Amino acid sequence: MKLTCGTDLVPLKQIERSLGNPRFLQRFFSSEERAFFAGRRRPLPSVAASFAAKEAFAKALGTGVRGFALAEVSVLRDALGRPYYALSGRAAQLAQGWEFSLSLSHTEEYAVAFAVAFAPDGAEEPAGRLAGLSIP
Repeated sequence: MKLTCGTDLVPLKQIERSLGNPRFLQRFFSSEERAFFAGRRRPLPSVAASFAAKEAFAKALGTGVRGFALAEVSVLRDALGRPYYALSGRAAQLAQGWEFSLSLSHTEEYAVAFAVAFAPDGAEEPAGRLAGLSIP
């Protein structure tokens, strides 16, 4: 089995500043994510943790943030609040054959995400698929 991980730490103040740009949520988050944030009494920590999760995904994938848009990496929650990735577009193509586990946390100052990617031996490395995608 192949196993990789990625982590990211985001200062809440950085995301708070970004939220001052009306295009920030539209550009980086899916409609499902935006609906989740809208239902939160205090959305800032959830936005920051979800943004960190997108970066952690890119690191676990081994591609960095290239070959896909961050909005294609949705960070959703199940009925118990457990976070998971819902992938679309090029992100889904790059991650084909890989599964992910995700953990999120935050304090008053920072949000952190830790992603673990795993696949059976012989699975194609996501970075190897970049050559086959038309990257803008």
